[in-house]
Parts: sequence; structure tokens; C-alpha cells
Amino acid sequence: MTTTSGIESSRGARLGRPPLGCAKRLLTATRPMFFPASALPVLLGTAWGARLDGTLDPGPFALALAATLAVHAGVNILNDVYDDLGGTDRINTGRIPPFTGGSRHIQDGIMTARQMFRWGVALLVFAAVLGITLFATKGLGVLLFGAVGVTLGILYSVPPVRLSARGLGEAAVGVGFGVLPVTGAAWLQSGSLDWGGLLLSLPVALWVVNILLVNEIPDAVADGATGKRTLVVRLGLTGTRDLYVLMNGLAALCVAAAAAAGLVPLPDNVKDLSHI
Repeated sequence: MTTTSGIESSRGARLGRPPLGCAKRLLTATRPMFFPASALPVLLGTAWGARLDGTLDPGPFALALAATLAVHAGVNILNDVYDDLGGTDRINTGRIPPFTGGSRHIQDGIMTARQMFRWGVALLVFAAVLGITLFATKGLGVLLFGAVGVTLGILYSVPPVRLSARGLGEAAVGVGFGVLPVTGAAWLQSGSLDWGGLLLSLPVALWVVNILLVNEIPDAVADGATGKRTLVVRLGLTGTRDLYVLMNGLAALCVAAAAAAGLVPLPDNVKDLSHI
């Protein structure tokens, strides 16, 4: 019978030898299955900004998408590093791999904590280079959006602030993966911030928070034991369930408000009902 530990201990061998094996290690360390959570908000914001401006500017869109994914990857890796240093991932037996409990690269001996840290910093530096390129063409606003996003991502995991341990990590993720990428991408296309883009960003932010809440549930015992007091640890399962339902309800209200304001199209059968 093959145990979970036996499966995990063979991961390094399954990733293969250099150079392909190195590329796989670097990629899987970033937890790429979660990239849609940062890519889709950029797509939404770009679509809204292009609608406002009347045309799509592909260059800023491509740079913004690449920078956002690089930041997401970098902060994922830093989260792994500091969760290992704090002991959380080392004792996490309730995780659901590969979705919770981090990438496990450090615990499984695939990469050292130092290697992971350097890789995470390199990704953030790459994102900064892309941001500077955008700044050269789009102006100071790029630096503001980028600085806030990167700062929230770093402070989510890095002590002494460590927002994730203070019950503030979920809000930081909602802003960093919802409000900022939607409104920032819209601004890159249209050159302006408007209430419509903000309204469209709110359900995205709420849904991203709910993704995080669901992923925190299997890790709650290990998080609580090492002082990482996420909202799930603080609220318990019942409170987390109630918050999850509330967030989905608020997101639905935001979508309904956006539809009523004409910001998003309604299906034809819904439009027909409005005449009854």
C-alpha cells in the first residue's frame, strides 16, 4: 500500500533531471493552478477599459498580465518560505495536496528555503521591470497600483506584519487580487478610474476571498497551532460557513447592480422577462 508520505517523497524524482526538471521545479513551486485568480481580473479590467476607450491597447495588456502573474507567483513562493519558517507547513497533515498546504517543495526536499526565497524575489524583480516599462509609457499611476499590490502580497506572509496571521490576510487578498487588477487594468486601457470599474471589481474581490477561505479550512489546525490566526481559525467552521454565504450574497448583489446599470449584458431570456 502506497502512503501519502511515500507519494510526496517521490515527487522530486518524478519532476525529472535538468534542464527540464529544473524548469518543472521552478514552475510547480509557484502553484500555477491558482493563476486564473489573478489573470481573470486583469482580463475583466482590460475589457472594461477597452469598452470605455473604444479600442484595445494590446501592449499594456500583455505587460500588465505578465507582471500580475509574476507578482502572484512570487508572493506564493514567499508564502511557502515563511509558512515553513513559522512551522505551519511542517506539521500540516490535514492538507489537500496540491491545493492547500503550499507547494511542499521545501518539506519534500525539492528546493531549499533559500532557493525558494531567491526564486520568489527574482519573480518580484521581474514584475518590477515590467512595471517600469509600463511606467515609461503610462505614467505614475502604474507605480501606485504596482506598489500597493506588491506590498500587500509581501506583507501577507512576511513578519512582523504577517497579515495572514492577524485575520487581515483575506482582505488583503481581496484588494490585491480583485480591486487592484480590475481597476488597474481598466485604467491602463482608458486612462481613467470610474465607478463602473470599481463596481465590477467588487464581486471579483469577494469571490477571491471565498477561494482563500475554502483553502484555509484544511489547514486550520496547523495554522492555529503555529499562531497563524486566519479568519477560519478565528471564526471556526460555522462562522466561516456563514461568512462564505454572506460573501457570495454580496457578490451576487454587486453583479445585479452592475447588470441594472448596464455595465454587464443580460441574457436574452432575462431581458424578455423585464417586459412582463
